[in-house]
Amino acid sequence: MPRSEVLFIGGRSGVGKSTAAEALHDLLTDADVRHAVIEGDVLDLAHPAPHVEHPEARLTERNLAAMWANYRALGHHRLVYTNTVSVLEADRLAAAMGDDPVVVAVLLRAGDETTASRLQRRSGGELPVAQLAHSTRTAGRLDTASADRFTRIDTDAMAPADVARRLASLTGWLPA
Repeated sequence: MPRSEVLFIGGRSGVGKSTAAEALHDLLTDADVRHAVIEGDVLDLAHPAPHVEHPEARLTERNLAAMWANYRALGHHRLVYTNTVSVLEADRLAAAMGDDPVVVAVLLRAGDETTASRLQRRSGGELPVAQLAHSTRTAGRLDTASADRFTRIDTDAMAPADVARRLASLTGWLPA
């Protein structure tokens, strides 16, 4: 089986990670490119928060390892993985996949105005002010802490399909 390949999509809340992953899924599906999509935010979503109560548990990595093993057993070797901080954790997450994957990591970015609009739509009309403030702080942290080796895509003026095409071109997963 070919070596695993993973696209890590990171970025602040409201930047369009999930929407871009869905558009990329559609693009790859239309081209009959075998792949899997995992929303990393749900791999340790519990209360109390596992990473706080049991920091040594590494639940995200354990769940990713288990899920990826299942996909690999079915013949998949390409993974689209979304999570806010995935670009900061790319090495750990890739190691959890267990088979030395080829890694492409992309930081999606958007300004506060665009993000506020997207978060407002997501919440059904009312802008959660605390969520926007957290998203803004996270954007600054991601921009500062993410390595220069990661591609940055500004999504403010881009449709999801355009972001997906850009992501596909970075991975090289689409046939010529």
